[in-house]
Amino acid sequence: MKAIVFDLDGTLTDSASGIIRAVRYAIEKMQVEMPSDELISKFLGPPLAHSFREYMGFSHEEAVKATEYYREVYNTEYWKDNKVYPGIRQLLISLKKNGYRLYVVTGKPMAIANKVIKHFKLDHFFDRIIGPDENQYYDGKCASLNAALDGNKKAIMVGDRASDILGAREYGIPVVYTLYGYGSIEEYNKLGADYIVNNVEGLYDVLNCPKAKYKGYFISIEGNDGSGKSTQRDLLREKLVNFGFDVYATREPGGTPLSEKIRGLLLDRENNSMTSLTEAYLFASARAQHVEEVIMPAIKRGELVLSDRFVDSSVAYQGAGHELGMELVAKLNAPAVNGAMPDTTVYLDLPFENAMRRRQENSKADRIELYDYSFHERAQNAFHKLVKDNPERFISVDATSDAETISENIFASVIERLIDKEKVLCG
Repeated sequence: MKAIVFDLDGTLTDSASGIIRAVRYAIEKMQVEMPSDELISKFLGPPLAHSFREYMGFSHEEAVKATEYYREVYNTEYWKDNKVYPGIRQLLISLKKNGYRLYVVTGKPMAIANKVIKHFKLDHFFDRIIGPDENQYYDGKCASLNAALDGNKKAIMVGDRASDILGAREYGIPVVYTLYGYGSIEEYNKLGADYIVNNVEGLYDVLNCPKAKYKGYFISIEGNDGSGKSTQRDLLREKLVNFGFDVYATREPGGTPLSEKIRGLLLDRENNSMTSLTEAYLFASARAQHVEEVIMPAIKRGELVLSDRFVDSSVAYQGAGHELGMELVAKLNAPAVNGAMPDTTVYLDLPFENAMRRRQENSKADRIELYDYSFHERAQNAFHKLVKDNPERFISVDATSDAETISENIFASVIERLIDKEKVLCG
Protein backbone atom coordinates (compact mmCIF):
# COMPACT_ATOMS: atom_id res chain seq x y z
CA MET A 1 0.00 0.00 0.00
CA LYS A 2 1.41 3.39 -0.99
CA ALA A 3 2.17 5.84 1.79
CA ILE A 4 2.05 9.63 1.76
CA VAL A 5 4.06 11.62 4.28
CA PHE A 6 3.05 15.18 5.07
CA ASP A 7 5.03 17.89 6.75
CA LEU A 8 2.88 19.76 9.30
CA ASP A 9 3.59 23.52 9.41
CA GLY A 10 3.11 25.14 6.02
CA THR A 11 1.72 21.95 4.47
CA LEU A 12 -1.29 20.90 6.57
CA THR A 13 -1.64 23.94 8.82
CA ASP A 14 -0.72 27.61 8.65
CA SER A 15 1.04 28.32 11.92
CA ALA A 16 3.05 31.33 10.66
CA SER A 17 1.65 33.90 13.07
CA GLY A 18 2.29 31.85 16.22
CA ILE A 19 5.78 30.78 15.09
CA ILE A 20 6.85 34.33 14.27
CA ARG A 21 5.57 35.63 17.60
CA ALA A 22 7.50 32.91 19.45
CA VAL A 23 10.70 33.54 17.43
CA ARG A 24 10.51 37.26 18.25
CA TYR A 25 10.08 36.42 21.93
CA ALA A 26 13.13 34.12 21.88
CA ILE A 27 15.31 36.71 20.13
CA GLU A 28 14.28 39.37 22.65
CA LYS A 29 15.17 37.01 25.52
CA MET A 30 18.58 36.40 23.91
CA GLN A 31 19.11 40.18 24.14
CA VAL A 32 20.32 40.62 20.57
CA GLU A 33 19.17 43.02 17.87
CA MET A 34 15.83 42.11 16.30
CA PRO A 35 16.33 41.17 12.63
CA SER A 36 14.12 42.24 9.72
CA ASP A 37 10.68 40.76 9.08
CA GLU A 38 12.08 39.17 5.92
CA LEU A 39 14.74 37.28 7.85
CA ILE A 40 12.33 36.17 10.59
CA SER A 41 10.00 34.77 7.93
CA LYS A 42 12.80 32.32 7.02
CA PHE A 43 12.18 30.56 10.35
CA LEU A 44 8.94 29.18 8.89
CA GLY A 45 9.58 25.56 8.04
CA PRO A 46 13.21 24.66 8.86
CA PRO A 47 14.18 23.11 12.22
CA LEU A 48 14.49 25.78 14.91
CA ALA A 49 18.04 25.02 16.02
CA HIS A 50 19.20 25.19 12.41
CA SER A 51 17.38 28.50 11.86
CA PHE A 52 18.85 30.16 14.95
CA ARG A 53 22.33 29.12 13.84
CA GLU A 54 21.87 29.90 10.15
CA TYR A 55 19.95 33.18 10.34
CA MET A 56 21.06 34.61 13.69
CA GLY A 57 24.63 33.36 13.75
CA PHE A 58 24.11 31.64 17.12
CA SER A 59 26.47 28.99 18.40
CA HIS A 60 25.07 25.54 19.12
CA GLU A 61 24.65 26.43 22.80
CA GLU A 62 22.94 29.73 21.96
CA ALA A 63 20.61 27.98 19.50
CA VAL A 64 19.66 25.49 22.21
CA LYS A 65 18.90 28.33 24.64
CA ALA A 66 16.89 30.28 22.04
CA THR A 67 14.89 27.16 21.26
CA GLU A 68 14.07 26.79 24.96
CA TYR A 69 12.83 30.39 25.07
CA TYR A 70 10.77 29.78 21.94
CA ARG A 71 9.09 26.75 23.48
CA GLU A 72 8.25 28.66 26.66
CA VAL A 73 5.55 30.55 24.78
CA TYR A 74 4.86 28.46 21.69
CA ASN A 75 4.25 25.20 23.53
CA THR A 76 1.89 26.81 26.05
CA GLU A 77 -0.10 29.33 24.03
CA TYR A 78 1.15 30.37 20.58
CA TRP A 79 0.59 26.94 19.02
CA LYS A 80 -3.14 27.78 19.00
CA ASP A 81 -2.49 30.66 16.58
CA ASN A 82 -2.94 28.25 13.70
CA LYS A 83 -5.43 27.05 11.08
CA VAL A 84 -5.88 24.20 8.60
CA TYR A 85 -5.32 25.15 4.97
CA PRO A 86 -8.49 25.26 2.81
CA GLY A 87 -9.00 22.01 0.93
CA ILE A 88 -6.79 19.88 3.20
CA ARG A 89 -9.66 18.05 4.90
CA GLN A 90 -11.22 17.05 1.58
CA LEU A 91 -7.83 15.93 0.26
CA LEU A 92 -7.27 13.74 3.32
CA ILE A 93 -10.76 12.24 3.00
CA SER A 94 -10.07 11.47 -0.67
CA LEU A 95 -6.71 9.86 0.10
CA LYS A 96 -8.10 7.67 2.89
CA LYS A 97 -11.08 6.71 0.76
CA ASN A 98 -8.66 5.53 -1.93
CA GLY A 99 -6.68 3.37 0.46
CA TYR A 100 -3.55 5.44 1.12
CA ARG A 101 -1.69 5.24 4.41
CA LEU A 102 -1.00 8.73 5.73
CA TYR A 103 1.79 9.96 7.98
CA VAL A 104 3.00 13.24 9.48
CA VAL A 105 6.74 13.81 9.82
CA THR A 106 7.63 17.14 11.36
CA GLY A 107 10.44 19.00 13.06
CA LYS A 108 7.96 20.21 15.66
CA PRO A 109 8.29 18.37 19.00
CA MET A 110 6.11 15.26 19.05
CA ALA A 111 3.98 16.43 21.98
CA ILE A 112 3.10 19.73 20.26
CA ALA A 113 2.57 18.08 16.87
CA ASN A 114 0.11 15.66 18.44
CA LYS A 115 -1.58 18.52 20.28
CA VAL A 116 -2.04 20.51 17.06
CA ILE A 117 -3.34 17.54 15.08
CA LYS A 118 -5.75 16.49 17.83
CA HIS A 119 -6.91 20.08 18.39
CA PHE A 120 -7.86 20.40 14.72
CA LYS A 121 -9.45 16.92 14.72
CA LEU A 122 -7.09 15.57 12.06
CA ASP A 123 -5.84 12.57 14.05
CA HIS A 124 -8.33 10.12 12.53
CA PHE A 125 -6.67 10.61 9.14
CA PHE A 126 -3.12 9.63 10.12
CA ASP A 127 -1.56 6.23 10.75
CA ARG A 128 1.49 7.66 12.48
CA ILE A 129 2.88 11.02 13.61
CA ILE A 130 6.63 11.40 14.04
CA GLY A 131 8.54 14.32 15.53
CA PRO A 132 11.49 14.78 17.89
CA ASP A 133 11.22 14.44 21.65
CA GLU A 134 11.04 17.64 23.68
CA ASN A 135 14.71 17.42 24.71
CA GLN A 136 15.92 16.85 21.15
CA TYR A 137 17.04 19.69 18.90
CA TYR A 138 15.90 18.33 15.59
CA ASP A 139 18.07 19.00 12.55
CA GLY A 140 16.86 16.72 9.74
CA LYS A 141 14.06 14.49 8.44
CA CYS A 142 15.68 11.35 7.04
CA ALA A 143 15.74 9.52 10.40
CA SER A 144 12.16 10.56 11.12
CA LEU A 145 11.03 9.29 7.72
CA ASN A 146 12.65 5.96 8.48
CA ALA A 147 10.93 5.86 11.89
CA ALA A 148 7.57 6.57 10.28
CA LEU A 149 7.87 4.26 7.28
CA ASP A 150 10.01 1.43 8.72
CA GLY A 151 12.14 1.34 5.59
CA ASN A 152 9.20 1.37 3.16
CA LYS A 153 10.22 3.23 0.01
CA LYS A 154 6.80 3.05 -1.68
CA ALA A 155 6.01 6.50 -0.38
CA ILE A 156 6.04 10.16 -1.33
CA MET A 157 6.83 13.22 0.78
CA VAL A 158 4.70 16.38 0.66
CA GLY A 159 6.38 19.45 2.12
CA ASP A 160 7.10 23.12 1.68
CA ARG A 161 10.72 23.75 2.69
CA ALA A 162 14.26 22.68 1.91
CA SER A 163 14.35 20.32 4.90
CA ASP A 164 11.52 18.31 3.34
CA ILE A 165 13.29 18.07 -0.03
CA LEU A 166 16.62 17.12 1.50
CA GLY A 167 15.12 14.62 3.96
CA ALA A 168 13.11 12.84 1.27
CA ARG A 169 16.07 12.80 -1.09
CA GLU A 170 18.34 11.29 1.57
CA TYR A 171 15.74 8.68 2.48
CA GLY A 172 15.25 7.83 -1.18
CA ILE A 173 11.63 8.78 -1.94
CA PRO A 174 10.14 11.40 -4.28
CA VAL A 175 9.02 14.74 -2.88
CA VAL A 176 6.24 17.19 -3.76
CA TYR A 177 7.14 20.81 -3.07
CA THR A 178 4.15 23.02 -2.23
CA LEU A 179 3.98 26.75 -2.83
CA TYR A 180 0.75 27.44 -0.91
CA GLY A 181 2.61 27.25 2.43
CA TYR A 182 5.98 28.73 3.29
CA GLY A 183 7.86 27.51 0.24
CA SER A 184 9.21 29.77 -2.48
CA ILE A 185 10.00 29.36 -6.15
CA GLU A 186 13.55 30.55 -5.39
CA GLU A 187 14.08 27.69 -2.93
CA TYR A 188 12.59 25.22 -5.41
CA ASN A 189 14.82 26.47 -8.23
CA LYS A 190 17.86 26.11 -5.99
CA LEU A 191 17.18 22.58 -4.74
CA GLY A 192 14.69 21.10 -7.19
CA ALA A 193 12.01 18.54 -6.36
CA ASP A 194 10.21 15.74 -8.15
CA TYR A 195 6.97 17.71 -8.31
CA ILE A 196 5.79 21.21 -7.53
CA VAL A 197 2.21 22.42 -6.89
CA ASN A 198 0.78 25.90 -6.41
CA ASN A 199 -2.24 24.88 -4.35
CA VAL A 200 -3.92 21.99 -2.56
CA GLU A 201 -5.97 21.16 -5.67
CA GLY A 202 -2.73 20.41 -7.51
CA LEU A 203 -1.96 17.55 -5.12
CA TYR A 204 -4.75 15.36 -6.49
CA ASP A 205 -3.03 14.83 -9.84
CA VAL A 206 0.47 14.51 -8.40
CA LEU A 207 -0.66 11.96 -5.80
CA ASN A 208 -2.76 10.11 -8.40
CA CYS A 209 -5.89 10.40 -6.30
CA PRO A 210 -9.37 11.25 -7.64
CA LYS A 211 -11.20 13.91 -5.67
CA ALA A 212 -13.94 12.29 -3.58
CA LYS A 213 -17.43 13.58 -4.29
CA TYR A 214 -19.81 13.65 -1.38
CA LYS A 215 -22.85 15.49 -0.09
CA GLY A 216 -22.17 18.53 2.05
CA TYR A 217 -23.58 19.25 5.49
CA PHE A 218 -26.36 21.65 6.48
CA ILE A 219 -26.48 23.38 9.89
CA SER A 220 -29.19 25.82 10.93
CA ILE A 221 -29.17 28.01 14.03
CA GLU A 222 -32.51 28.70 15.70
CA GLY A 223 -33.86 30.61 18.66
CA ASN A 224 -36.08 33.51 19.62
CA ASP A 225 -35.23 37.01 18.40
CA GLY A 226 -32.39 38.36 20.51
CA SER A 227 -30.96 34.96 21.44
CA GLY A 228 -27.71 35.65 19.55
CA LYS A 229 -28.16 33.59 16.37
CA SER A 230 -26.26 35.90 14.02
CA THR A 231 -23.38 36.28 16.47
CA GLN A 232 -23.14 32.54 17.03
CA ARG A 233 -23.38 31.80 13.30
CA ASP A 234 -20.41 34.09 12.65
CA LEU A 235 -18.36 32.66 15.53
CA LEU A 236 -19.13 29.10 14.43
CA ARG A 237 -18.19 29.93 10.84
CA GLU A 238 -14.84 31.36 11.95
CA LYS A 239 -14.00 28.28 14.01
CA LEU A 240 -15.05 25.87 11.24
CA VAL A 241 -13.01 27.75 8.62
CA ASN A 242 -9.96 27.63 10.91
CA PHE A 243 -10.44 23.86 11.13
CA GLY A 244 -10.36 23.65 7.33
CA PHE A 245 -14.06 23.30 6.51
CA ASP A 246 -15.48 24.93 3.38
CA VAL A 247 -18.32 27.00 4.87
CA TYR A 248 -21.11 28.94 3.17
CA ALA A 249 -22.85 31.24 5.68
CA THR A 250 -26.32 32.54 4.92
CA ARG A 251 -29.55 33.65 6.61
CA GLU A 252 -33.34 33.56 6.49
CA PRO A 253 -35.38 35.27 5.41
CA GLY A 254 -32.85 36.21 2.75
CA GLY A 255 -29.73 34.63 1.31
CA THR A 256 -30.48 35.53 -2.32
CA PRO A 257 -31.28 38.89 -3.99
CA LEU A 258 -34.94 37.98 -4.38
CA SER A 259 -35.23 36.52 -0.88
CA GLU A 260 -33.63 39.65 0.58
CA LYS A 261 -36.35 41.76 -1.08
CA ILE A 262 -38.99 39.55 0.51
CA ARG A 263 -37.17 39.96 3.83
CA GLY A 264 -37.61 43.72 3.46
CA LEU A 265 -41.37 43.28 3.08
CA LEU A 266 -41.60 40.95 6.05
CA LEU A 267 -39.65 43.10 8.51
CA ASP A 268 -40.85 46.56 7.43
CA ARG A 269 -42.77 48.11 10.34
CA GLU A 270 -45.03 49.92 7.87
CA ASN A 271 -46.49 46.60 6.69
CA ASN A 272 -48.46 46.12 9.90
CA SER A 273 -51.62 45.19 7.98
CA MET A 274 -50.00 41.97 6.72
CA THR A 275 -52.07 38.92 7.66
CA SER A 276 -50.60 35.93 9.43
CA LEU A 277 -51.20 33.69 6.41
CA THR A 278 -49.60 36.20 4.03
CA GLU A 279 -46.60 36.32 6.35
CA ALA A 280 -46.35 32.52 6.34
CA TYR A 281 -46.50 32.35 2.53
CA LEU A 282 -43.89 35.10 2.13
CA PHE A 283 -41.47 33.26 4.42
CA ALA A 284 -42.06 30.05 2.43
CA SER A 285 -41.54 31.92 -0.87
CA ALA A 286 -38.23 33.39 0.30
CA ARG A 287 -37.19 29.92 1.52
CA ALA A 288 -38.05 28.25 -1.79
CA GLN A 289 -35.73 30.64 -3.63
CA HIS A 290 -33.04 30.25 -0.97
CA VAL A 291 -33.10 26.45 -1.12
CA GLU A 292 -33.10 26.30 -4.92
CA GLU A 293 -30.50 28.99 -5.55
CA VAL A 294 -28.12 28.65 -2.58
CA ILE A 295 -28.57 25.76 -0.16
CA MET A 296 -28.99 22.76 -2.46
CA PRO A 297 -26.21 23.79 -4.89
CA ALA A 298 -23.78 24.33 -2.01
CA ILE A 299 -24.62 20.94 -0.48
CA LYS A 300 -24.14 19.28 -3.86
CA ARG A 301 -20.70 20.90 -4.07
CA GLY A 302 -19.81 19.27 -0.74
CA GLU A 303 -19.81 22.51 1.25
CA LEU A 304 -20.94 23.08 4.81
CA VAL A 305 -23.96 25.40 4.78
CA LEU A 306 -24.52 27.44 7.92
CA SER A 307 -27.83 29.31 8.09
CA ASP A 308 -29.17 31.81 10.58
CA ARG A 309 -32.74 30.38 10.79
CA PHE A 310 -34.57 27.90 8.55
CA VAL A 311 -37.97 26.22 8.45
CA ASP A 312 -38.17 25.60 12.22
CA SER A 313 -38.55 29.35 12.67
CA SER A 314 -41.65 29.36 10.46
CA VAL A 315 -43.15 26.42 12.32
CA ALA A 316 -42.51 28.17 15.66
CA TYR A 317 -43.34 31.77 14.70
CA GLN A 318 -46.14 31.45 12.17
CA GLY A 319 -47.37 28.03 13.27
CA ALA A 320 -47.40 28.58 17.04
CA GLY A 321 -46.85 32.32 17.46
CA HIS A 322 -49.68 33.24 15.07
CA GLU A 323 -51.57 30.05 15.97
CA LEU A 324 -51.90 28.94 12.35
CA GLY A 325 -50.92 25.45 13.47
CA MET A 326 -47.45 23.94 13.48
CA GLU A 327 -48.45 21.06 11.19
CA LEU A 328 -50.14 23.40 8.71
CA VAL A 329 -47.08 25.64 8.42
CA ALA A 330 -44.79 22.62 8.10
CA LYS A 331 -46.92 21.30 5.21
CA LEU A 332 -47.06 24.74 3.60
CA ASN A 333 -43.24 24.84 3.65
CA ALA A 334 -42.66 21.28 2.44
CA PRO A 335 -42.39 22.23 -1.28
CA ALA A 336 -40.07 25.12 -0.39
CA VAL A 337 -37.79 22.94 1.74
CA ASN A 338 -37.83 20.26 -0.99
CA GLY A 339 -36.19 17.69 1.25
CA ALA A 340 -33.26 19.94 2.21
CA MET A 341 -33.71 19.67 5.96
CA PRO A 342 -30.70 20.54 8.15
CA ASP A 343 -28.46 17.70 9.25
CA THR A 344 -28.00 19.55 12.55
CA THR A 345 -29.97 22.39 14.12
CA VAL A 346 -28.44 24.38 16.97
CA TYR A 347 -31.11 25.82 19.27
CA LEU A 348 -30.09 28.74 21.48
CA ASP A 349 -32.13 28.31 24.62
CA LEU A 350 -32.67 31.73 26.23
CA PRO A 351 -35.85 32.85 28.03
CA PHE A 352 -37.81 34.87 25.48
CA GLU A 353 -38.12 37.82 27.90
CA ASN A 354 -34.32 38.04 28.13
CA ALA A 355 -33.96 37.63 24.39
CA MET A 356 -36.46 40.39 23.61
CA ARG A 357 -34.90 42.75 26.14
CA ARG A 358 -31.46 42.16 24.65
CA ARG A 359 -32.74 42.69 21.12
CA GLN A 360 -34.56 45.93 21.96
CA GLU A 361 -31.50 47.30 23.74
CA ASN A 362 -29.25 46.69 20.72
CA SER A 363 -31.41 47.84 17.79
CA LYS A 364 -34.77 49.16 16.70
CA ALA A 365 -37.36 46.40 16.69
CA ASP A 366 -38.59 45.15 13.29
CA ARG A 367 -42.20 44.30 12.46
CA ILE A 368 -42.07 40.75 13.85
CA GLU A 369 -40.16 41.75 16.99
CA LEU A 370 -43.01 44.17 17.78
CA TYR A 371 -45.44 41.29 18.38
CA ASP A 372 -46.49 41.01 22.03
CA TYR A 373 -44.86 38.77 24.59
CA SER A 374 -47.54 36.10 24.31
CA PHE A 375 -46.60 35.61 20.63
CA HIS A 376 -42.93 35.14 21.49
CA GLU A 377 -43.77 32.88 24.41
CA ARG A 378 -45.80 30.60 22.11
CA ALA A 379 -42.91 30.59 19.63
CA GLN A 380 -40.44 29.58 22.32
CA ASN A 381 -42.70 26.79 23.57
CA ALA A 382 -42.89 25.55 19.98
CA PHE A 383 -39.10 25.52 19.70
CA HIS A 384 -38.92 23.45 22.88
CA LYS A 385 -41.38 20.97 21.39
CA LEU A 386 -39.35 20.74 18.17
CA VAL A 387 -36.18 20.07 20.18
CA LYS A 388 -37.92 17.37 22.20
CA ASP A 389 -39.48 15.71 19.15
CA ASN A 390 -36.27 15.73 17.07
CA PRO A 391 -33.40 14.87 19.45
CA GLU A 392 -31.29 13.34 16.65
CA ARG A 393 -31.22 16.64 14.76
CA PHE A 394 -31.24 19.32 17.46
CA ILE A 395 -28.41 20.46 19.71
CA SER A 396 -29.86 22.58 22.52
CA VAL A 397 -27.39 25.05 24.01
CA ASP A 398 -27.82 27.18 27.13
CA ALA A 399 -27.60 30.74 25.74
CA THR A 400 -27.62 32.59 29.09
CA SER A 401 -23.82 32.89 29.40
CA ASP A 402 -21.31 35.04 27.51
CA ALA A 403 -20.99 34.76 23.73
CA GLU A 404 -17.60 33.00 23.70
CA THR A 405 -18.68 30.33 26.20
CA ILE A 406 -21.82 29.68 24.17
CA SER A 407 -19.71 29.49 21.02
CA GLU A 408 -17.33 26.96 22.56
CA ASN A 409 -20.24 24.77 23.66
CA ILE A 410 -21.81 24.90 20.21
CA PHE A 411 -18.55 24.09 18.48
CA ALA A 412 -17.79 21.14 20.77
CA SER A 413 -21.09 19.49 19.81
CA VAL A 414 -21.02 20.41 16.12
CA ILE A 415 -17.43 19.29 15.49
CA GLU A 416 -18.19 15.89 17.03
CA ARG A 417 -20.94 15.32 14.46
CA LEU A 418 -18.77 16.53 11.59
CA ILE A 419 -15.90 14.22 12.55
CA ASP A 420 -18.29 11.27 12.77
CA LYS A 421 -19.32 12.06 9.19
CA GLU A 422 -15.69 12.30 8.06
CA LYS A 423 -14.90 8.91 9.54
CA VAL A 424 -17.78 7.37 7.60
CA LEU A 425 -16.61 9.08 4.38
CA CYS A 426 -13.08 7.75 4.87
CA GLY A 427 -14.49 4.24 4.97
